[in-house]
Parts: sequence; C-alpha cells; structure tokens
Amino acid sequence: MEKKNKCELREKLRLYNSMTKQKEVLKPLVEGKIRLYVCGVTAYDFSHLGHARASVAFDVLYRYLLHLEYDVTYVRNFTDIDDKIIDRANAMRVDPLSLSDRFCRAYNEDMADLQCLPPNLQPRVSDHMEQIKAMIQQIIDNDIAYKVDGGDVFFSVDRSPNYGQFSRQDLDNHRAGERVAEDPRKLNQADFALWKAAKPGEPISWESPWGPGRPGWHIECSAMSAHHLSHKFDIHGGGIDLIFPHHENEIAQSRAACAEARISCWMHNGLFTINNQKMSKSDRNFIQIRYITERYHPLAVRHFLISAHYRSHLNYSPLQLEGSSDAVYYIYQVIHDSEDALSTFKQEIESTEQPNDETGKLLPAAQECTSKLWREFYSKMSDDLSTAHILSGAFQDALKFLNSNLNTLKKHKQRQRQFAVVAQSLSEIKTQIKEVLGILGLLVLPVQPLTYERVLEELKQKALRRADLQQADVERLIRERALARKNKEFAKSDQIRASLMAKGIALMDLGENTDWRPCVATPLA
Repeated sequence: MEKKNKCELREKLRLYNSMTKQKEVLKPLVEGKIRLYVCGVTAYDFSHLGHARASVAFDVLYRYLLHLEYDVTYVRNFTDIDDKIIDRANAMRVDPLSLSDRFCRAYNEDMADLQCLPPNLQPRVSDHMEQIKAMIQQIIDNDIAYKVDGGDVFFSVDRSPNYGQFSRQDLDNHRAGERVAEDPRKLNQADFALWKAAKPGEPISWESPWGPGRPGWHIECSAMSAHHLSHKFDIHGGGIDLIFPHHENEIAQSRAACAEARISCWMHNGLFTINNQKMSKSDRNFIQIRYITERYHPLAVRHFLISAHYRSHLNYSPLQLEGSSDAVYYIYQVIHDSEDALSTFKQEIESTEQPNDETGKLLPAAQECTSKLWREFYSKMSDDLSTAHILSGAFQDALKFLNSNLNTLKKHKQRQRQFAVVAQSLSEIKTQIKEVLGILGLLVLPVQPLTYERVLEELKQKALRRADLQQADVERLIRERALARKNKEFAKSDQIRASLMAKGIALMDLGENTDWRPCVATPLA
C-alpha cells in the first residue's frame, strides 16, 4: 500500500479560503493542532437535507484531519434561542428552551444516522450568556456599538474598518430592510442588533447592563468561538448562504472586541436545492432528513451528499439517491462476500502476515491496485477535499479486483498453501477499501447487531418501501416467473422481471434459484 508520510500529506492539503478566494495550503497556527468552528442549526424544527449537506461536508474534513493525525478541536454550535424558536414555542404553548432542546437532540440523532462523528464541543447560546454579554460590553467600550432607547444595542458598521470586504458588499447600495430590520433608532440602517430588548409578553429573557433581553443572532458565534477556541483559530465553516450577513458580521464583531482576532481559513459548502431553489425551512421549501432516511438508507444519503464537491450546489434527485443506494449495496456486497470467503483462509492469512515469511508478499497486481487506490485518494483529498469522483476510478478497480478473484478462493477451500498469497492479497485490498470508506464516513463497523449483512438487508428493506412492496410480494412474483419459464412462457417471464426493474428490484438467476437485490429503477419501455 502506498501510504505517504502524514507530515508530507499535511503539507499538500489545500483548502479553498472564502476570504482570499483561492486554494491555500492549510497551515495550523499551532503545529499539529487544528481548531475548527462550524455554524450549527437554529433548533426550532427537524433538520433538513440542507443541514445534512453542511454537516457531512465538515465531517469529511474532520475525519480527514484526524486521518492526518492532527489534534483537532471541533466545535459546532446550537442556536437554541432566537425569534423563530420563540414564535414556534408560543404557537405550541411550550417553553422555548424545552422546544429547542428537543430539536437539538433530534439533530444529533439524525447526524448519528448519517455517520457524522460528534464534535468535541456543541455549545448552546443559552449556556454562554455571560461570554456574549462580555463581548458586547467590550465592543461598546471600544465605541463600535451603541445602546438606543428601549434597551437594544446595535453594532455600528460605519465605525468598523473594512466592513463588507469579506462578502464584497457595497454598503452605499445597501437597502434597509432587506437583510436587517429597519429601525429609525439606528445610526445606519445596515447596523445590526447585538442585544435585543425583551418585548412585552416574551416568555424568556436574560438580565444585562442594558436591560432584560437576549442576544442578536450574529454575536453568539463570535462569543462562543472565542471562548472555546480563542480569538485566533484555524478554520471557520458554514453554508455559503452565511457569508452575508452572518459571517461578515462575525468578522466585524470579533475584530471590534479584539483587534488581533483572526481566522486563517473560511470554508463554505454549497447549497442543497430542491427544484433548483435553496432548501430552507423559513421558505417551507425543504425535505426533512428523517423523511428521506425512511426511504433511503442513511449510508446511501451520505454517499449522495459526497458525490458532489462540497463547494458546488447539489439539487435533490431521487434518481441520484437510487444510484447511491445501488453503489452502497455493491460495496457492502463485495465486502460481505470477501469476509465470508476469506474466513476459510484465516489461518493462512495470519501466517503470511509474519514479517519473516516470504509468502507474505502480495501479488504484483494487488500491490499496484492498492498503490493506485491511495495515490488517487490522496490526490483528490489534498485538492480541497474533492470527493466527487473518489469512489470511482481506482476505488472501483479495487472492488472489481477483489470481487473477481473471490471465485478463485472459493474453488480452493481445501486451503492449499499456494493460495495463501492470493488470500492475503485480497485481504489487504479489502482492508484498504474499508479504510478509505472509514475516512469518508461510509463504513459501518461490524459490531453486533449491525453487520455488513444487516446493512445489505436494510438496503433491501428500503428498496421494498420505495417500491411499495413486501418481501412476500417479490417472492410470489419470483415463483410466478419460475413457473412461466418452466412452461416456456418467456414473454410473461420477461414482463415480470421488467415490472420489478421498473420499481427498483433486480432479479438474479443463480442456477435454478432466483434472488433479488435493489437497483436503479428502469422505466418500462
């Protein structure tokens, strides 16, 4: 296997920096350590595929940084109190923090389904009021924010040097009311709230030097990232839709509170769209993660999400989801078959792993297969995490090599010594395939009861659900087709096969027996 030195790989990792608009080699502020902050969700409803897109994109980054043996501190926040949460809580007649806690927990459940590793820290706004108030006070003391009648505190964009440069906004053409609320008390209608005074009848507020209220949306991330990672850290991530106003305002606030505040690299994932329109809860244009994982296996959803480069926009496509489901089924079928076949050669494989055993050398074709796999993998990952085609090319070649050589082993179950090198070669390829899948978050470890066989069965059950069929329905049609073939009614036999293919069910004849597996639905001619 051609694995490179991790230090060499670190020096080759280039990420697109939204601040400089170019790819740059990642250079940690502290050698061997990466501090990463990603904007999380506003927890007032179940999360949708747009949230999944962001979380999976940065989970891939997190996993790759860990693979490069960085000491990573990954922080992703929850906004657990804001206008939307209060409005929803009032409509449901529940406590706002209880409502947001419910959806924070639901979000973490969804992320676990999608194989996202939990961040090191998941701070909530409600737990960081003191840090938020302290930062607001520092900005006021530096004369870049002001209090108005009624208890609100606004950030003054006119007193903030370089405001608008990150997002390339022309403030002279900024029209009040489009991005921020219009308010006659503001010095400039582009000024935004750092602290919102409590309104009559609001169910929750916090005491502050400016009166009871709660934070504005933007200040929370500046305060929490500074508290947990300091004013200087390596990577700040989020969706591209957050560049303005959220991240522009974060930069301004952080620098207003601390002149030395700096983030080395800003990363933004592209939008997830439906009918080519941004997926958004506020626009009621969204598909919940839970809805889609009822119909498609979470591994298939994750495969679909990384099938496009993280910076590109990705449109919802049932056809592509079916393609991802088919791809994941094939991957897991090959892994399952190889584990089953290689179990017969366990003793021989273990003996060839001894360092002084000459038979432990891999087949030349297997050595080239694994070398090509890692060359291509590292080349793509080093180029701004280009996952779009990482599961094609050399990865598919490795699967095909493994799959095509399994029959050789199956024919020699008497475990002759000369086949030990073949077994060892296939075992090594299988191991490297699984490692790549692990870095991408597509590997479910075979811990009971979630074995590879179980994943295959789950993929089949999802296919039945999409086809609106039961297992018994498929078995009945298989029997009908077998009878039709026996009676030489080949047109009927072909019609049954085609009707199932149209629903995403592929029949496979294995001698006198017929089995089935999920496939991409093929419309009837």
